[in-house]
Amino acid sequence: MLYALATLVLLALLALALFLWQRQRLLTYALGEVKIRVERKYPVRLTLGPARFTDLNTVEILGMSLVPTAPLTDTLLTARRLQAGLSFRSLFAGRPVFSQLQIEAARLTAHKTEAGDNFSFLLKKKQAAAPLRDTTQGRNYALLLNQVLEAGFDNVPAEADFRQFLVRYQSVRHLVVLQMPSLRIEDGQVSGQMTADVDAVVNELGLSGSIDPSDYAVDLRLYGRGQSVQLPYLPQRFNTMVSFDTIRVRLTGKDLNDDELTLRGTVAARNFSFYQPKISATDVVVRDGALDFITTLGPRSIALEKGSRVRLNKLEFFPEISFRRPAPVVAGTGGGRRRRARLRPRTWQDDLQVRLNIRSAATPVNEFFGSLPEGIFDTVVGVRGTGSLTYGLRADLDLARVDSLRFDSSLRPSGDFAITQFGAEDLRKLNQDFPYTAYNDRGDSIKTFVVGPSNPNFTPFNQISNYLKTAITTAEDPRFFTHRGFMEKAFVKSAIQNIKERRFARGGSTISMQLVKNVFLTRQKVISRKAEEMLIVWLLENTRLVSKERMFEVYLNVIEWGPKIYGVKEAARFYYDKRPADLNLDESLYLASIIPKPKYYRQSFDAYGNLRRNTRYFFRLIADLMEMRGQISAQDRNSLSYGVALKGRARKLIVTARDTTRTVQPADTSQFEPLNLIDLLNTGATTTPDAGVNSNAAEEEAPPPTPPK
Repeated sequence: MLYALATLVLLALLALALFLWQRQRLLTYALGEVKIRVERKYPVRLTLGPARFTDLNTVEILGMSLVPTAPLTDTLLTARRLQAGLSFRSLFAGRPVFSQLQIEAARLTAHKTEAGDNFSFLLKKKQAAAPLRDTTQGRNYALLLNQVLEAGFDNVPAEADFRQFLVRYQSVRHLVVLQMPSLRIEDGQVSGQMTADVDAVVNELGLSGSIDPSDYAVDLRLYGRGQSVQLPYLPQRFNTMVSFDTIRVRLTGKDLNDDELTLRGTVAARNFSFYQPKISATDVVVRDGALDFITTLGPRSIALEKGSRVRLNKLEFFPEISFRRPAPVVAGTGGGRRRRARLRPRTWQDDLQVRLNIRSAATPVNEFFGSLPEGIFDTVVGVRGTGSLTYGLRADLDLARVDSLRFDSSLRPSGDFAITQFGAEDLRKLNQDFPYTAYNDRGDSIKTFVVGPSNPNFTPFNQISNYLKTAITTAEDPRFFTHRGFMEKAFVKSAIQNIKERRFARGGSTISMQLVKNVFLTRQKVISRKAEEMLIVWLLENTRLVSKERMFEVYLNVIEWGPKIYGVKEAARFYYDKRPADLNLDESLYLASIIPKPKYYRQSFDAYGNLRRNTRYFFRLIADLMEMRGQISAQDRNSLSYGVALKGRARKLIVTARDTTRTVQPADTSQFEPLNLIDLLNTGATTTPDAGVNSNAAEEEAPPPTPPK
């Protein structure tokens, strides 16, 4: 019995010795097969250092390198030491399967020059029969992104431990260096730390989360260690600063069907900060924001689909946004003769189709105002109230047919809506005397004065010529006394012209908006100011804080009428040495004509002191509209003289020596066809409220000024 047991032990030892001797030979053979397969699949040369078993199933490889063979032969990847677990079954099969990978002192160096790069081969997949690509459709970014995602997930190891890992990317314009003291993947969990130096912007980062390559699923959290993360590249390329404390990226689904890629996931950020001088004068901050997205990317389209959700603090929006381009127009045969097909040349934006459908959930008033991004709505910070608010936006634009633009925007109250507390500015101050400071376009203060009866230069509404009041409303805002702050149809017409001319050729402000801009906001021309302006106008008009008559009265007493000339009383004295109540029709029309550009009032006159042609055109246009609306009589219209006699200080600044060199340009009629005039001309003399954000209730409005007698 003892002899038999000893024999078994001896045989086991001999088998183990034979296995240990064979496994090293098998390992060398298997690694050789790995080298052959890699070099067969990719244009590279793989070099592996000495390999040995450190225990029963752990393999150590001392050194490796991966060098492309074309177009650049710069070394892509090196490592000083690799260690991994090895499956014996796979080893005997000649196809080793490694697990628990450890890599020390690895260095990934990617280069890109005009001659090529040393890494793009990883993104290319061999296809048995690659279909011919339709070059008329341009590059298919859906397929390209899908290849990038699949290549990325395919190269993620099941388990890995990277130590002292250095990644370096260099091109003509960019230099990226990532130093990772540790990066660990274990049972699908990811953790690590890194220092990222991207174009001289350095961030200390932490990384945690999970990844499942088999399902193309990832949930990663990137955060700054000790300070906010500053995004690189944007400052130099777009003059934009973006930072955050933490950002979370989740990808939960990926589908490719008929050259269209659909992605599902979430991007969320904490303390997200954004600065762009054309958007806001200060940082725009969202403390807690997220985007749950379902997005599709096709050969000629990209869309944020139904089911997506945007959260700004406690505000929730449900956006549907698409950008599409139709297939190019191909000219075929014509004129009875066959012609070679050709593409009509056009730029990418010429036929772009944009559609937006954004709606918010009904949000309690306190949560609505408490969730607005900081740096945009500073005036209403701290507003509190009752009830709820719901916002909606729909837009449809085809740049090949700009005139077909459709736009609808609405902010609607519900429940027992009311404002119980104001924020940084009490909007009710318009109802009483208040100090007003006038600023120039550079933001410098010009003068400060009181708006109200306590100021001797203040002129009450009923002491202003009706000619002037009706001329200004006709030219600036024909429906001021009936709308609720906005004229949506007119805004659309203004937007159409601006898009066609690719510049801000026509403004879109009602008198309500001009009043808010002057009294509550700065003169900075940024997008955020316009958004805040519209919200304040909505509050004024929809809570009935201030009557229309009082709003117009304040407007006439604060706007600029010439260089450092503020208020209607100063204007009447400066130009005509009159009281505002005594202004006639010609004088009122002239004052209305200079409101858009009061500093350039002298350009209305020629060298002889006569009105130029474009100003006379304005007189005729506005007078015709005033007569059509019954605001002046036919006798008033027929007695129009198309001229003014300056008697105030302005006269000395107008008449100069004869100008023999100036060429009188044809009248720019669009200068005196503001969006509101065009809207009025297209809709007749109706005074019904304009549709849009201001049309949530049909309430009685103050009547327009009565016609002069």
